[in-house]
This record gives sequence, structure tokens and C-alpha cells, in this order.
Amino acid sequence: MRVGGNISPPTKIRDVPPVYPPVAQQARVQGVVILEAVIGPTGGVTDVKVLRSVPLLDEAAITAVRQWQYTPTLLNGVPVPVIMTVTVNFQLS
Repeated sequence: MRVGGNISPPTKIRDVPPVYPPVAQQARVQGVVILEAVIGPTGGVTDVKVLRSVPLLDEAAITAVRQWQYTPTLLNGVPVPVIMTVTVNFQLS
């Protein structure tokens, strides 16, 4: 089930920031990786797919998002898996 309409997005309750890959830092690569995440009935991320890639940053984004935890999404009081788009922003300071 995709978030939208009468399906509201789940609330993130655990955020794990991505680890900036050293090779990407050295190459001064920045950008936004857009991912499609499947949030399971328990609120854990069960699957992640890259929608918009920044090649040196994709794996770090996927690794971080897989550790995120959400509140379960309820449909008629029953927890259901949902698909949502998430963005991970990499910016050099």
C-alpha cells in the first residue's frame, strides 16, 4: 500500500544519520539520494530501492534508511506494510 489519500505516512521514531563515505568526501560529492522504502507492519524498514541516485552515496543512504524505525501504519486498526518515498541529504560542511 502506498502512502497517500487515506493512508497517512508513518512517523519516524528512530533516525540513524548516514555515514558520509570517505571517498565521496574526498571527491567533494554532495546531493540528495531519493529512495522508495517499504515499512513493514511492525514499523521496520523491510525493503529499500533507489529512485534517484548519487552513485558514491547510494549505499550509505540505503544502510542508514534500513536502520530507521517508524510507528506502524494502521488500516482499520490493523498494522499494514506501506511504501513511501524518503530522501537522504548529503552535504559537506
